[in-house]
Amino acid sequence: MKKKLLAIALGTSVVFALGACGNKEESKSSNQSASTDSAEQIFQRSCAGCHATDLSGATGPDLRKVGGKYDAADIEEIIKKGRGSMSPGLIQGEDAKKVAEWLAEHK
Repeated sequence: MKKKLLAIALGTSVVFALGACGNKEESKSSNQSASTDSAEQIFQRSCAGCHATDLSGATGPDLRKVGGKYDAADIEEIIKKGRGSMSPGLIQGEDAKKVAEWLAEHK
């Protein structure tokens, strides 16, 4: 009886250990995929809720011609620091730079 109980406990421990290892790897790959997404994909995921999927604006301003008003560096600064009711840092690092450059092309 003790051997059977020990085998069950050992088997359960192995299952939990393997499950925990799988979660770490999954977490790494989801972090990596964010940096390989296109600027438009990042925008759709992080910005379209306020600026609309077509950049026409909803609760946030219309961005269809934002590149005529701001260059990529200015847009990246707005993304990082926020402006008005826009929260700062919704997109960070290289993703912020990608989106800023993409938006600057909209003139």
